[in-house]
Amino acid sequence: MARLAGKVALITGAGMGIGRAAAQLFAAEGAAVVVAERDVAAGEESVRLANQAGGQALLLETNVTEPASVEAAINRTLATFGRLNILYNNAGGSTLADGPAPEVPLEEFWRAIKLDLYGTFLGCRFGIPALIRSGGGAVVNTASIVSMIGMINRDAYTAAKGGVMALTRSLAVRYARDGVRVNAVAPGVTRSPRVEAQIAKAKAGADRPMFEEQHLLGFCDPQDVAQAALYLACDDSRRVTGHILAVDSGFLAA
Repeated sequence: MARLAGKVALITGAGMGIGRAAAQLFAAEGAAVVVAERDVAAGEESVRLANQAGGQALLLETNVTEPASVEAAINRTLATFGRLNILYNNAGGSTLADGPAPEVPLEEFWRAIKLDLYGTFLGCRFGIPALIRSGGGAVVNTASIVSMIGMINRDAYTAAKGGVMALTRSLAVRYARDGVRVNAVAPGVTRSPRVEAQIAKAKAGADRPMFEEQHLLGFCDPQDVAQAALYLACDDSRRVTGHILAVDSGFLAA
């Protein structure tokens, strides 16, 4: 039986990379999928692929850094499907402008905080009440292995993702009594189109290394992270909350 049959899942940043892989996978597992994406063209392609996978998908143009936009996406989901069972706060990412605290541009720090932490906060702010009204459900946030180990030249992103990790655990404790589980995936280097470009620059010697040798099983693919998110979203993990699941190809063990 499909693990998400009858469920409604909203995935932010679902226009590419991990989010697109999750939209396809969740649809294949029986969920109605809301693709909450700022890039309309990318979102439309994810909707097409999710529908092709056998699901029902809806695109909602969404800017996760704007409260009104996030609230509207949640409300539209409820109006369309009548419920929300899964919230996957996937939108986020680092850039090559990141660096150590004394050197990183302040605008890069605030970009990371606004997109990665504030965007996740807003998803939970408006999404958790919808999950409760729907009888409970699952929140999957996106942390990072940088929030679990010291790593040079990632101070802005580390601060943001560390906040996501702490927020995940705090919300898990508060909303367990309401039937809402809150967990996070913490990917290692994952071969999204954006990261592929960074890897190419690093190999050409134009940028810092991407720690390939520490990913013992090779860099992750978006599907690897999507599978972990599926586990946290479905009833297979019904007794799991407040957990940070690393999908890191052995990076933390190396």
